[in-house]
Amino acid sequence: MTEHDDNRLVAERREKLKQLRAEGQPYPNDFRRDAVAAELHAGYDEHSNESLESEARVVHVAGRMMAKRVMGKVSFATIQDRSGRIQLFIERDAVGAGVYQAFKAWDLGDIVGGVGPLFKTKTGELSVRVSELRLLVKSLRPMPEKWHGIADHELKLRQRYVDLIVSEESRNVFAMRTELIRFARLYLDALGFTEVETPMMHVIPGGANARPFVTHHNALDLDMYLRIAPELYLKRLLVGGIERVYEINRSFRNEGLSTQHNPEFTMLELYQAYAGPADVMHLTQTLIREAARSLLGEAALEYQGARYDLEQPFAITTVEDALVEHNDSLAASDVRDRDVLTALCQGCGVDIKPEFGVGKLQIELFEKTVEKTLAGPVFVTQYPAEVSPLARTNDDDPFVTDRFELFIAGREIANGFAELNDPEDQAARFHAQARAKADGDEEAMFFDADYIRALEYGMPPAAGLGIGIDRLVMFLTDSASIRDVILFPHLKLEAD
Repeated sequence: MTEHDDNRLVAERREKLKQLRAEGQPYPNDFRRDAVAAELHAGYDEHSNESLESEARVVHVAGRMMAKRVMGKVSFATIQDRSGRIQLFIERDAVGAGVYQAFKAWDLGDIVGGVGPLFKTKTGELSVRVSELRLLVKSLRPMPEKWHGIADHELKLRQRYVDLIVSEESRNVFAMRTELIRFARLYLDALGFTEVETPMMHVIPGGANARPFVTHHNALDLDMYLRIAPELYLKRLLVGGIERVYEINRSFRNEGLSTQHNPEFTMLELYQAYAGPADVMHLTQTLIREAARSLLGEAALEYQGARYDLEQPFAITTVEDALVEHNDSLAASDVRDRDVLTALCQGCGVDIKPEFGVGKLQIELFEKTVEKTLAGPVFVTQYPAEVSPLARTNDDDPFVTDRFELFIAGREIANGFAELNDPEDQAARFHAQARAKADGDEEAMFFDADYIRALEYGMPPAAGLGIGIDRLVMFLTDSASIRDVILFPHLKLEAD
């Protein structure tokens, strides 16, 4: 359909609306629905027409008209509500000649209401034999072509409301997203976790290495930051005695757009006192496995053409072992050699800065040569302390921390670690981060004096976990891009 055709159809519909206004209220709000399509199909699809006629259940249904067939004195219309579709059987003699004549001019996309008893047509389709028919909302824009939906993928993202009207697949993706979040809440609640809400505007952004969005509070005349993570507030609650705590949170990071990144995203973040990384890894594995079983009926699934069996124990490796395995020229004895790592990073096109230590070089090389190869599910453990400013260092090897990341299909799904609860160690790391920020690292952390004060009261030994909800939804729904699982993803401004 060309833009000219589209404009012509809109003009025709506006003329119809003009006539409706002349006749009275064109957008009434006095029709009350008492049944939805899925409920009716579930309750009556197996009934015979004789059974339906004997029961004579009269229903009030409403929805968007998705199909229409006018056949003389009898017509059919299919309406779509939040649960599915139901057919309306419309007879001129039943609804009246005036209403029937008006109905013939109604358009696909209009929202209509119908009242009448249930019955089955000669073809056996459950339908409503309409005795009262109402136009509830006049749609001024035409629907996409019936059999093709929205062909332009960017248009699907910009006009998600239309995408949801015409695409059952899209509706299913977002229904599954809702079910996943509901499942996570029930799962954690059953384990004794307390759900909380923490601030989304921070005076000091913390909890991750990321560039924040800046805003301004007029009454306080104070620059503030949209949170990059809720971590430091949740751990303050550990200090306060809420020993199992979680938040399903919106976080914001001022970073680029990609199939895996949206500046605004959803995380599940939790903290458990008297737990270590192994405990949280077990929780992570079990939660994801049980979520797949609950949502999909099984824990084996296909993602982008590859098969993943979540029933099997997730693999475990270390950052350094993974580096050696995926870089033929890197020997285990050289995995902490700065010169060797520098040469390998330069060979991969990494922009190396003078302040990069061995740990930072390891992670740069890991992201370039390892990350995308990790089909998984696999836990990668023992991240360098240099890139883990909030994680507890390993007792046997202080170069690394008791931290892990979970990778599935070449992307990070979860990040967790034993929490650093030594206030003096944490203060020293904050100072190091502050120096890095002063040297130009926009993703380095600020010094949070209040958080240090909280630690000085004593935070119990604990482990924490963050799961990227968007990426997990991508995996469970076989979606290639994060934009496909976010209702309104951020896009470049639309051309005029």
